[in-house]
Amino acid sequence: MSIVLVILGFILLVIGGEFLVRSSVALSFKFNISKMVIGMTVVSFATSAPELLVSVQAAFSGSPAIAINNVIGSNIANIGLVLGITALVSAIDVDSSFYKLNWPVMMVFSIALYYFLSNDMVLSMLEGGVLFAGLILFLVVLVRSARKDVVSDEVDETLAVVSNFKIIIWLLIGAAALYFGSEWLVEGSKEIALAMGVSEAVIGVSLIAIGTSVPELAASVIAAAKQEKAISLGNLIGSNIFNIGSVLGLTALVKPIPVTAPEILTNDILWMLGFAAVLVPLIFLPKKLKINRIKGLVLVAAYGVFMFLIFTNK
Repeated sequence: MSIVLVILGFILLVIGGEFLVRSSVALSFKFNISKMVIGMTVVSFATSAPELLVSVQAAFSGSPAIAINNVIGSNIANIGLVLGITALVSAIDVDSSFYKLNWPVMMVFSIALYYFLSNDMVLSMLEGGVLFAGLILFLVVLVRSARKDVVSDEVDETLAVVSNFKIIIWLLIGAAALYFGSEWLVEGSKEIALAMGVSEAVIGVSLIAIGTSVPELAASVIAAAKQEKAISLGNLIGSNIFNIGSVLGLTALVKPIPVTAPEILTNDILWMLGFAAVLVPLIFLPKKLKINRIKGLVLVAAYGVFMFLIFTNK
């Protein structure tokens, strides 16, 4: 029954996320927000909604390890699994914004999270506020530095003519699917952890993290296979920044998140920092500003080692 709950939870999160993105974009057009700003802000917030709901649900249901490791595991999966597999399908070009803005900001957020958690073993309301405020500042800089002629492939212009009634229906469907999806996923995952004899932290950093990264993986691989558009490394890095700033930041603002599993600080978050840090030497050596199939294979292999170790060491 727990496996059925997890599967249904994943399905509802995907459906809820899709409806929330559609309704949010349609609503943004109603307020005459530019397509570039919608792509950089509204879409990013909406696509973080499944992770946010899972973390809030986990925090309130007494599973703070799932709340934290959902984000840590998603950030590891975005680089090791999503970026790695996408590069195996098609080489990824890296632009200068990666090392000028996106990567440094991701490292600052990652190190700040590690400091906040290790300092007093809890992500407090104030620390959550700092992370969320940092995210807003990053978005302001991002929007201001972007060229005005940037066209966001993520934003569907046909949503500009959607009726108000349809937007409300989409919002209600999205909200209901995200609520029940997150509740069932957390509940089922806790039961699986109990049955397997592993900690909730392990389930959070593996099963739940991969599940919430699957839509992103599918979209990236399909786009790479069709070679319709350049796969943006910035989108994946941006997703990692959003996970820390909005998901953990907002969750901590609602309810402080204590560190209940020691391996979060002694193992999991160090892997997250390692995957983030290794991107720079990987991008500049030996072939500059390109992530080719060999580098993709290195990332996927490293992710495989990480998964093997978390299940064998605990």
